[in-house]
Amino acid sequence: MSAPSLPGSLSRSEAEDFLYAEAALLDEWRLDDWLGLLTEDARYWVPPNDTPDADPASTLFTIADDIARIRARVTRLKDPAAHAEYPRSRTRRMIGNVRVFEAPPAPAGEAQALVHSNFVVWRFRRGEKVREYVGHYRHTLRFTQAGLRIAHRIALIDAMELGSLGSVSLIL
Repeated sequence: MSAPSLPGSLSRSEAEDFLYAEAALLDEWRLDDWLGLLTEDARYWVPPNDTPDADPASTLFTIADDIARIRARVTRLKDPAAHAEYPRSRTRRMIGNVRVFEAPPAPAGEAQALVHSNFVVWRFRRGEKVREYVGHYRHTLRFTQAGLRIAHRIALIDAMELGSLGSVSLIL
């Protein structure tokens, strides 16, 4: 993935290319490569759909991972002894309605962009019905020396009742 031509600016097409590449890594189960897209202070959240802007310190989230927990999640997902994803699910992701907004600089002063998009993730797993996760992503993308990286990734699921979605063991 190439870095944007102007530091601190991100076009919609550059954001789309980045999100499409991220989706491909996850669909292809290239989880270590996906980890390479994250900053050292990255966070991955799946908040409750009734309070999407809540704080995970005071609200129960489906997922509220910092970088250490994200790495541990990837390790578990790749482990054949982890029955939740072995054999692994097959997924197919569709990303659309990508919009780019300005974001305040990172604590170290690095430029960032806020990227909103809609998603559908289809999950195919032997012995189970096809699961469909529909929602909205909020990515905070940071401009680093290594290129564009994910500092914060929020997946807001639109389902009214999360129990019908089954386990969310994969990375949305």
